[in-house]
Amino acid sequence: MHFTTEQHLDGVVVRRFSLVDIPGILWAPGRASAPVPLVLLGHPGGLDAMYPRLAARARAAVADGFAAATLELPGAGDRPRSAAADEARADLRRAIAAGGPVDDEIVERLVRPLVDRAVPEWRAALGALLALPGIGGPVGYSGGPIAIGVRLAVVEPRIAATVLFAGSYVPRAMFDEARRVTIPLHVLLQWDDEGNDRQLALDLFDAFGSKEKTLHANTGGHTGVPAFAGEAAGRFLARHLRPGDQYAIGGGGSR
Repeated sequence: MHFTTEQHLDGVVVRRFSLVDIPGILWAPGRASAPVPLVLLGHPGGLDAMYPRLAARARAAVADGFAAATLELPGAGDRPRSAAADEARADLRRAIAAGGPVDDEIVERLVRPLVDRAVPEWRAALGALLALPGIGGPVGYSGGPIAIGVRLAVVEPRIAATVLFAGSYVPRAMFDEARRVTIPLHVLLQWDDEGNDRQLALDLFDAFGSKEKTLHANTGGHTGVPAFAGEAAGRFLARHLRPGDQYAIGGGGSR
């Protein structure tokens, strides 16, 4: 992991890094007396375009006593694009525009390769981040695409709790992985999300094997997550990453 820039903004240290050739960002408290837990921030790709929303979520996490980090997704931003993924994404958009059901084969072509590539990268980044001074466990994951969060929750033992954003498609074949998820789980669902299959999201939630799982559904579109929903997700992570601590929970109103 190689750090390329560093900024100090209102008590938050923002450091951009490169993991081999994969860009990422780390937000950490400017001053901390002991190593802090880490929250991995998932997103749909394009760090520069997503930065305002990611930075708001990261600042809320730092206010809650965590460090926060994110990584660019395969095929997004300046990373090499995949012709197969672009074709599958175009097929998905045509199916949604036509108002018909999205064929499982399209979702499989689009999402499975992304998960297979992204999850090992996130795990490598997690190892490098936990080796830094000032950052310790436990670790939480918050965001999407939800399929990446599902896979990480199954294969990554260092993740203690996860907040998943139900705003993207999941291959039906991955429901078997969802049944193997056992860590505490908090799912955010925008009921009127124009690009989301609501029933698929509900079926996925039902499949999760976690004994502690909560679904927070709110009216509104994809980016209309209300502030109180972000605050509830923050309280969930605080309870599992810093049990027993009492402090103000930030939270953000957008994804």
